[in-house]
Amino acid sequence: MAEPSVSERNSAPVDDGMPPSARSRAMAMLTLCGSLSLHPVPTGAAMHLAAYRALGLPFTYVPFAVTDLEGALRGMRALGIRGLGVSMPFKQQVLPLLDAVDPVAARIGAVNTLVNDGGRITGHNTDWMGAVQALEEITTLAGRRVLLLGAGGAARAVAFGLRERGAVVTLANRDRAKAERLAAEVDATPAGLDEETFRGDHAILVNATSRGMAGVAPGSPVPEGVLRPGQVVMDIVYKPLRTELFDAAQRAGATAIHGGRMLLYQAAAQFQLYTGRPAPLAAMDEALRTQLG
Repeated sequence: MAEPSVSERNSAPVDDGMPPSARSRAMAMLTLCGSLSLHPVPTGAAMHLAAYRALGLPFTYVPFAVTDLEGALRGMRALGIRGLGVSMPFKQQVLPLLDAVDPVAARIGAVNTLVNDGGRITGHNTDWMGAVQALEEITTLAGRRVLLLGAGGAARAVAFGLRERGAVVTLANRDRAKAERLAAEVDATPAGLDEETFRGDHAILVNATSRGMAGVAPGSPVPEGVLRPGQVVMDIVYKPLRTELFDAAQRAGATAIHGGRMLLYQAAAQFQLYTGRPAPLAAMDEALRTQLG
């Protein structure tokens, strides 16, 4: 008997032990989530899929490569896609295409999460939640002095989150004019990236720049020797998890937080928005660590 062709093998039904009627019902009930990006990566999908499996939820997750943002939103409504993550450069571009924006996301001026309720799409920002939760695992924020590096989109979300929690923020950036503009919006103190800034009395330091990211901007944004024992240092860069800043913080006796924690918690907040269920953090964390090595 001749071997089946490749096309025949690929088109053959998978024997999953389910009766055809049960399989059809399961597929009909499947809820789709995903992400919109110019260059999709598997990290978010790995966390969300692990969470769906852990709770036995009939959800799946697909990262979409998108060039037509308006068309993607029409597709979200037409196909009943429940939720979509949004990455740069779409976090601000998507705002005028939405039916509603969460109040905190509106203040931040950017969204990273879309939720579809019967065709009505609301934008949320879970980046600030991720940053705050990653820090609050270690320390309190109310009244603490924080040095935040950067003035881009990520720094913007982190700055709003810190101020929401009552932290006293100094916002430092290479382009001081950008720092001044963002600082005025969030009621922070602007500063340049000079050694005097780094030697200030800050209990917490957060790097929200791309400095330290593998293949993009290697190195540390912080001069050697300015970190000290007792400080909390968070680097939102997660590729690699152990950045030069993370290692320098540990050598100095500071408490170091890698960027995977913020990534985990922002995804967990997305999961809860999509499903209405608390996120299974252990399953998501394991999937994230597997992805990032």
